[in-house]
Amino acid sequence: MSLEPPYLRIAGDIRRRISSGELAPGARVPSTRRITQDWGVAMATATKALATLRQDGLVRVVPGVGTVVAAPEREREAAPRRGLTRDRVIRAAIALVDSEGLAALSMRRVATDFGVSTMALYRHVPNKGELVRLMSEAVFDGEPPGPRPSGWRAQLEREARWLWTRYQRHTWLARAMAALTRPMASPHAMRYTERVLSALNGVGLTPAQTIHVHLALLGYAQGVAAAVELEAQARQDTGMTPEEWLASNEPRLEQIQTGGAYPTLSALFGDEDFDLELDTLFEFGLARLLDGVASLIERSGSR
Repeated sequence: MSLEPPYLRIAGDIRRRISSGELAPGARVPSTRRITQDWGVAMATATKALATLRQDGLVRVVPGVGTVVAAPEREREAAPRRGLTRDRVIRAAIALVDSEGLAALSMRRVATDFGVSTMALYRHVPNKGELVRLMSEAVFDGEPPGPRPSGWRAQLEREARWLWTRYQRHTWLARAMAALTRPMASPHAMRYTERVLSALNGVGLTPAQTIHVHLALLGYAQGVAAAVELEAQARQDTGMTPEEWLASNEPRLEQIQTGGAYPTLSALFGDEDFDLELDTLFEFGLARLLDGVASLIERSGSR
């Protein structure tokens, strides 16, 4: 009888499938729920098996996709060492942070991925702070597609949804640009601000009210987007999807709920399932915020 811990046995089985080519780079590996079903183990054991593979550099978590086979180290080291440019550094840093989160970013890490010294990187970008600024500027480029609609509300909806797509595509962006009182010197972000402020031109708001509406919408989008980043990080840390996490915690949640200490909460969720969708939450909050702006504009016109 093998004395090897179950999570190491499972990790070994998946490692052999990767080595044999059965699971190619980029292919999804079994989820924690699939591992519990196929190997007959607890969710915690499945999570530990995937964590072991991540620590060995064999798999990585891709937000919105799941845990996939990482490219072999020799391929990662094959990145050209010559022709290093600022643009290539920025694009590499964006790809890294999109995959592993802002905490993974360092000048040393980016330099290592290029196979160059950190000093070589400093010739193109002076420090990490400036690199994050350049990354934010790069992904904030562009504007909503199609012709600009008429009416302040339709224009603000269009801008807020465009902003939301940026935050979803790059989960680190909301935190990188979260300083409302110390805004980043970014021409692209300033163009977004200009579009929002111009939508409120001539509706009767004071300059202070106009700025506050812009910052309230920006802060709201950043707040909901923070949940996207936290979910991506939690998925990377645990190897579990939200559904798998809820399933593993269901007995404890049910025990708390049936204790009778939270009657209102129990009544709300007792009769039907509630699936939290961040897109739905964002649209609900955006509509309520704009309802408030409409009320403010109406009161301004009645003065």
